[in-house]
Amino acid sequence: MSTSGLIVQLLNGLASASSLFLVAAGLSLIFGVTRIVNFAHGSFFMVGIYTAYTLVERLGGVLGFWSALLLAAIAVGILGAVVEVVLLRRIYKAPELFQLLATFALVLVIKDAALWLWGPEELLGPRAPGLRGAVEILGRQFPSYDLFLIAVGPVVLGLVWLLLTRTRFGTLVRAATQDREMVSALGVNQAWLFTAVFALGALLAGLGGALQLPREPATLEMDLHIIGAAFVVVVVGGMGSLPGAFLAALLVAELKAICIWLGVVNLFGLEVSFSKLTLMVDFLVMAAVLVWRPWGLLGKAQASSRYVGVPEEPLRRSGVGYQGFVAAMALGLAAVPLLTEAASYTTVLLIDLLIAALFATSLHFIMGPAGMHSFGHAAYFGLGAYAAALFVREAGMSMEAALVLAPLVAALGAFVYGWFAVRLSGVYLAMLTLAFAQITWAVAYQWDTFTGGSNGLTGVWPSAAFADKRMYYWLTLALVGLGIWWLRRVLFSPFGYALRAGRDSGLRADAIGIDVKRMQWAAFVVAGAVGGLAGALFAFSKGSISPESLSVTKSIDGLVMVLLGGIQTLAGPVVGAISFTWLHDTVARNTDYWRAMLGGTILLLVLLFPQGLAGYGKQMRDRFTALRRNAAPSVGSLAKVTP
Repeated sequence: MSTSGLIVQLLNGLASASSLFLVAAGLSLIFGVTRIVNFAHGSFFMVGIYTAYTLVERLGGVLGFWSALLLAAIAVGILGAVVEVVLLRRIYKAPELFQLLATFALVLVIKDAALWLWGPEELLGPRAPGLRGAVEILGRQFPSYDLFLIAVGPVVLGLVWLLLTRTRFGTLVRAATQDREMVSALGVNQAWLFTAVFALGALLAGLGGALQLPREPATLEMDLHIIGAAFVVVVVGGMGSLPGAFLAALLVAELKAICIWLGVVNLFGLEVSFSKLTLMVDFLVMAAVLVWRPWGLLGKAQASSRYVGVPEEPLRRSGVGYQGFVAAMALGLAAVPLLTEAASYTTVLLIDLLIAALFATSLHFIMGPAGMHSFGHAAYFGLGAYAAALFVREAGMSMEAALVLAPLVAALGAFVYGWFAVRLSGVYLAMLTLAFAQITWAVAYQWDTFTGGSNGLTGVWPSAAFADKRMYYWLTLALVGLGIWWLRRVLFSPFGYALRAGRDSGLRADAIGIDVKRMQWAAFVVAGAVGGLAGALFAFSKGSISPESLSVTKSIDGLVMVLLGGIQTLAGPVVGAISFTWLHDTVARNTDYWRAMLGGTILLLVLLFPQGLAGYGKQMRDRFTALRRNAAPSVGSLAKVTP
């Protein structure tokens, strides 16, 4: 740990901060004006580096190289404009979470498009002409290109700042950030303003990707890797604040550089690997900043949009017909294994569908009735799964005991995380839950001696009584049914009504004596416990558990299930979970480009059913009922006038 090494690492951090800022700046601009949490922004970064690779190969030479980087950024900006016009413009008035679902589906489509165009191999571009060498700093070699990148960040910040403060376009963008509906009311063409901002944001992301070409190879995993870091930077700096994004990028990148420089340090006889903290240091920073300053370092509370989602209808107890339908479905599901072989694929798939339904229902419990959007619900699923595996492997417990205790461990995690999360709202609450989930994932990924590290834990099988897949299926069916029934009962209890009151009007709920934050905290614990039960069932169904069950991808899957089914209905998460899991399985088994097929299907469903599949079904049922009621009097009136 020399001083020269620290200086070089800090310079590396500055270079990384510049690249990260370019992506975060575009994301911040898009969110500030359109209020869309754009998951596809990382895809623009990935397309930027792939496009730059192709253009550099075609153009060649010194001038061709630098022209290729600029042309790649412009091409990505045009792609962003096309995406906004063709897709996002159609769903601006849809609930904001469905806009999020649409951009996630777009990630899947773009990833497979890149796979088709450039293949699965890593593509490493040439070194930058004129900047291929290195300069000596305190006896150490430092790449000249990285010095160039260090200068790019402040230059781009200055240019964008001038654009926003010295031009009419910038004035309109800043006005739309404060109140976009008022800008439209004053006669500004809001649609084209949104298109221009989205194109500018995509261009910045594409430029960030193109500039990475001499530093790292282009891969298909770059989109999700960069979007997580970009979200951290935008939230830490303050949503919509470009100086805040630049400051946050510097903070995160330099902390990672310091962790790498420290390496393994002996503290009081205990070896601590700071280099491993690089997997979670950005999320630790985000969690700390949001707890201390909920709007970010330089941010402020965003004006709420006048376009709100369709409110959830008042709870009504199920009629006899609905209860009969549910009973018939349960009996039908219970009879399925009798018609198949013991370890048939149908039985295995049904177990996955049931577990997904329980996981999605637990997430819906805090998203719908409680009104809290969570991007990190996989934390409780994973805690339950790991707890069940460790209870069986390390403590020698039976599967039955592990299934009882594992949800309690997940509930404890929700108890701790929820205490911090309920103090925030909106996108900041969602990002804090994401931070906690990623911290939990990083711990599981790196704690080799306890969690098995990246390899996970194996040999987690059901007890002898449930070794037969059909027996385990019936156990899963019973526990999933019990979990969903219990959540429904909670929603019809005084606690459930108080929870919904706090969601619909926190001030009124507080005025009549409801402690809204405590209710939301308790909802986190309830949802965490049920999510943990789903994780425990998953661990025993697969016989192993890995850090993937805690990853952000698992959390996104849960979000997709809830939104696909419809957040306004209690049946929505079950319908969404079954639809998404079945689609994922069917498409993945029939084509190599299953992501594009799945993403395209989700996009189609979002455009056709903005209230979700279950929400659309309920809407059609209510419309049919209304038509029947209106038709009955008209028949009677006709009879009166008939001679």
